Amino acid sequence: MVPVPDQDLAQAIEKLKRSQVMLEPVLASFERRLRQFGADPKSLFWKNKEWQTRRYDILSRLFDDADRQGGVTIIDYGCGYGAFFDYLKDRPVMDDSRYIGIDMSAAMIAEAENRIHDPRAEFQRHLIATEDADYTFVCGTYNMNLGADEGEWVDYIEASLEQLWSRTRKALGFNMLRSDAAEKYSGLYYADGREFLEFCKQSLGPDVSFTEDRPLPDFTIFVRRDQKGK
Repeated sequence: MVPVPDQDLAQAIEKLKRSQVMLEPVLASFERRLRQFGADPKSLFWKNKEWQTRRYDILSRLFDDADRQGGVTIIDYGCGYGAFFDYLKDRPVMDDSRYIGIDMSAAMIAEAENRIHDPRAEFQRHLIATEDADYTFVCGTYNMNLGADEGEWVDYIEASLEQLWSRTRKALGFNMLRSDAAEKYSGLYYADGREFLEFCKQSLGPDVSFTEDRPLPDFTIFVRRDQKGK
């Protein structure tokens, strides 16, 4: 695996540290929803469980065919209460596999640990990925910014992706709300997918794919390392 250059990675981590103040209102909002709804898609501001599951269906295409039988390590960044593990747990990909859920919210991590007692799963309260994984997933984590400065928000997303990529051995997948979504809601960030596609090509790796996930208001980007791990 060829990592993000040390200087670029150090700069990314510094940007992430500076973003913590900006993220505090977002965390508070999620934690209020968790108190209100418990372990439910509404706590993560998803429309419903069906649309949550559709997103997981799309993201799970990231797995190489050979890895669908298990034996991999998975990072779920912004894991919330562990819904993606619920989705994966009975599928062959989790045979002899390890799932690491990461979230900045102490309440979300506590909810995940209270709900899920499975030796394949562990949950960590962090801003960054602290160990390597074969696959990294980011589902909806970058959507809510509660009116934060757009430039600062983009800096946070790009720094986060660079840091996660430095810990990813095979492939990274993430989704975001599209700037041309038919309905838009206050407090959410709607991104130009082509700009993030170009960022990934320039800063992460050339093997990048992009889909618009209609009728979902999302786009999804996959970044893969080549067969030599570069």
